Amino acid sequence: MKPRLVFSYLLLILIALACFYPAIWTVLSSFREGNSLFSDTFIPKKWTLEHYHDLFVVRSDRAIPYATWYLNTLKVATASMVLGTLLQLLTAYAFSRFRFKGRKTLMTFVLILGMFPGFLSIMAIFVILNTLNLLDTHWALILVYSAGAALFMFVAKGFFDTIPRSLEEAARIDGASHMTIFTRIILPLSRPIITYISLTTFAGAWVDFIFARSILRTPDQWTLAVGLWNIIDAYNSTEFTLFAAGCVLVAIPITILFMYTQRFLVDGLTAGASKG
Repeated sequence: MKPRLVFSYLLLILIALACFYPAIWTVLSSFREGNSLFSDTFIPKKWTLEHYHDLFVVRSDRAIPYATWYLNTLKVATASMVLGTLLQLLTAYAFSRFRFKGRKTLMTFVLILGMFPGFLSIMAIFVILNTLNLLDTHWALILVYSAGAALFMFVAKGFFDTIPRSLEEAARIDGASHMTIFTRIILPLSRPIITYISLTTFAGAWVDFIFARSILRTPDQWTLAVGLWNIIDAYNSTEFTLFAAGCVLVAIPITILFMYTQRFLVDGLTAGASKG
């Protein structure tokens, strides 16, 4: 075996260990007794489900509405996924199929905006939401996640560019409108890219902390990212195993979704990138 190939395999193994070790350590820590951040052994000496139980049981000395945070996050992520996906698909369809004045300039402008991290606009967004009296509401997060998602529609545009225009021309001859063509021809042929956009939008809203921490103030309105951070912050980092249990439950829905839709996800990404 060539030395370069051996080095490549060793590098991949090291990268895999760097990626999987923190996740495995967090999962094992969630089953470890006590609440310490450190342990003498990698694998717990005694296994327990107490930390998972504590997440859903209200105690007099500790108020952790984990179930409420979970439902809040699910509501925000689902609504953001639906609205964000719709905005991305409509925007991508307009750029892919219509030719209008300033189209290339607008695409360049959108691309440049997408290169900047979203949190750079957090102060402006805070002022706008405060003016609209939307602070500490889930609708504020939904609007932020959905509006920001439209900046990343270039993968969808690349996918739409691969769909033959002859299908649309035949439909137009039969009297179909642009909306009819979009809903009855484009969308049925775009399942891979719809899956990709939906998953990425859902995952982004599911794990976001910065905007959620800035907008949400009431504990009952918090999402999981803010609530789990508060567990560590409020108890002076003495509840790490409880935090680990919460993180494991957060990862389960995303992991299941990615595993179930993996084929569509890869197809949507490769098809969109080939023409993007």
